[in-house]
Parts: sequence; structure tokens; C-alpha cells
Amino acid sequence: MRIPVVKCHGSGNDFPLVDARAVQLSDAEWATVARALADRTGPVGGDGLLLLGPGDQSVPFSMAMYNSDGSEAETCLNGLRCVARAGFAALGIEVATVGLMNSTAEASHAADLAPGVYTVRETAGPATHDVADWPMTIGRESNIETAIAPLGSARAFTAVAIPNPHLIAFVEAVDEAELATIGRVCEAAPGWLPNRANVSFVELRDPATLFVRTFERGVGLTDSCGSAMAASVHAAGLTGRIAFGTPVVVLNRGGLVRAVAAADGMVTIEGNATWQWTGSIDVDPATGAVRDLRIDTVFHDEAAAWAAATAA
Repeated sequence: MRIPVVKCHGSGNDFPLVDARAVQLSDAEWATVARALADRTGPVGGDGLLLLGPGDQSVPFSMAMYNSDGSEAETCLNGLRCVARAGFAALGIEVATVGLMNSTAEASHAADLAPGVYTVRETAGPATHDVADWPMTIGRESNIETAIAPLGSARAFTAVAIPNPHLIAFVEAVDEAELATIGRVCEAAPGWLPNRANVSFVELRDPATLFVRTFERGVGLTDSCGSAMAASVHAAGLTGRIAFGTPVVVLNRGGLVRAVAAADGMVTIEGNATWQWTGSIDVDPATGAVRDLRIDTVFHDEAAAWAAATAA
């Protein structure tokens, strides 16, 4: 089948995005398509596959996100901004409640983060700390700045779901090898953590700036993870590093976002939703075979605007 594709990114977290509102595929078939389109060795590549889905009586449109390994995530806040942009364009609106796997999020077209950078404001949450919901079986109901013995690390972690699960450790400097080692423990889906978790190391650069590096469930080390940034800002408030309600700049390998965590667990992020190109490709949803990628439009101006915004 021929699938129209938008290649896009939110803070360097890149995805093929498909308008799936009128496409009838099963979850298993979409997982196969995700593995094919997000394959870094293939013609498109990405951290996962985003779907603009249909709405219902409560939401104008919905979102689904499949990781590059075909697993479906509860949400992806960098991807949500891209899906919101596509939904806004499709429906001629600029504000929406977006349906997610098990929840909703608020999104609106915001003032440009920098000249020429299409920007979306999104609010997600509330963040929760009950690890039994993940589930994570560690002999306690929550884990706030405490070591988790099965990880094999003495580092203190804060466990946050927003709604997908995150383990956040504040560090003096990110050690990527250590992060990947801990991430792979979670990625193995051990009995105490069967649904896995995202793991982030976070540097407090100044009283209102964080740097976040994440080993993302189903992806591995990634330049950016929106929900990890949201979870990190919430964890910074929860542990007293940055007061709730403080505007924070969150840096990552892919760029930056602006964020505010509220004491009620809601986190608001403003970040880019940048189009790279639009085109189409043939995909067999049964086998994952892909061929004949055709790129129709390349958004050079958007790429230049994002490069200028993140040059510093």
C-alpha cells in the first residue's frame, strides 16, 4: 500500500508521521510498518512512527506512537507536537485536546520559539509516582531519589509516570556508557519491570536550566525524549532542585524546549514541530517490505530556522 509520509522532528526527536484517520490496519500491522519506516538503515528512519488518528465525541483527533522496535508507547511529547501540527492543519484549528493511548493532552499553536520555528504548547499529566501502575515491583509504592537495587547501580532515582514510565537520576555529568548499561537492564523487561521504563540522566546546569540525556524504551539512546524532559522538570520540582512554577529551559542533544512543572503534577512544554519533508512510500504491512520512496517537498526554510535557533 502507498502511504503518504511527513518526516518531522520535535527537538531533534525525528519521526515519519502518517495521517491514519482513514487507514484500516491492525495494531500488529502498524507495528510492522513502524519497524520498517523507523529503521535507521532503511529509506526513511526515525525514533518511531507517529500516527494522526481519528477523533470522537470528546477529542477532534488522536495520536498513536510506535517505537522503532514496534512497541507502542503511552505517549511521546515531542511527537505529540508534530501530530498536533498535522491535526491543526487537517481540521483548520489551533487548539485541541488530543486523545492518547490511555489519557489526553492539551495542545495549542503557540508563538514561535524562534523566528520561523513552528511551535506547539502542550500540557500533559498529572505525573504520578505509584510504581505499582507500571508495574515496578521493588517493595515500595513510590521511589523518590532512592537507589533501586535491581538496577545494579548506587545512583538515586526518582520514578515518574507521565503517563509512560521514567526513572530520573540527577548527575554532575552524564556518563553515556553508564546510562546505556542501566537502560539495557530496563530494556530487558525483567520480572520486576515487565513493561520496561525510560531512563534519564539529568544535569542541573543552572537554577533554571536542565540537560537531559535519555535511554528510551524501545529506541535506546536518543537525542531527545519529550516525556523524559517533562518527567525531569517534574522530578526537579519534586526533589527541591527547581521550584514548581519556575520556567525552565530543557536542553538535549537535539535542541531545547521550554517547560513549567506545576505542583499538581501537570507539565507544560513549548517546543518545535518542524517539517523536514513530505512524500510517500510503498509499504507491505504484512512483511514490512518498503520501496519507492518519493520526496515531494523539502522544507529548507524550516530546517534553517531550527538550525539558527539551536546554534548557540
